[in-house]
Amino acid sequence: MEDRKKVLVIEDEQNIARFIELELNHEGYEVAVVHDGREGLDKAQQEEWDLILLDLMLPGLNGLEICRRIRAKKNTPIIILTARDNVMDLVSGLDSGADDYIAKPFAIEELFARIRSLFRRMVPENQPKQALLTYKHLTIDMDARIIKRNDEEVELTKREYELLLVFLKNINRVLTREILLEQVWGYITEVETNVVDVYVRYLRHKLDLPGEESIIQTIRGTGYVMR
Repeated sequence: MEDRKKVLVIEDEQNIARFIELELNHEGYEVAVVHDGREGLDKAQQEEWDLILLDLMLPGLNGLEICRRIRAKKNTPIIILTARDNVMDLVSGLDSGADDYIAKPFAIEELFARIRSLFRRMVPENQPKQALLTYKHLTIDMDARIIKRNDEEVELTKREYELLLVFLKNINRVLTREILLEQVWGYITEVETNVVDVYVRYLRHKLDLPGEESIIQTIRGTGYVMR
């Protein structure tokens, strides 16, 4: 019988935490709940988890700092739970190392869908190695996750790297923001968000050559394309 996946919930609102715990237990997950930031960080670092659900506003230590400290030592998947849904909070959470976010209030079915999507995107360690990809002035070692711009190594965050791969695998295909959200973040949302635009801007800043046309072109009113 397959082992139950272990989920750590770090959430100070006890009613929400208890609700999530009961629903996850019902779905077959093994769940532990912590209501304090520092205690949550200790538990996250001292034990092995398949997933961490992390609130941003916590007593003792805020969620962004917890996320940074976890990510400095482990690659445990992290989904941020937050009532703060503006873009800068979202970007700060993702830049701190989170894999996804969900804004409160949320339907439990949406949380389950995000969790399933995150587990599907996790790459097995025994996956065969892939060859180098080249595009114009870029070279991408997909196994080592090393990107070079004219032989100069460029550091990308996990999300920036995943977004770049989607573009490289869809050369000449116009990709809408909805398609990019689904393929990179793993979900479709009806809520207006410019997180895709923010991350495309990050990629352009890091990968484009000064004075030359951007590797990612904007298709006004539709999305983006890499030709």
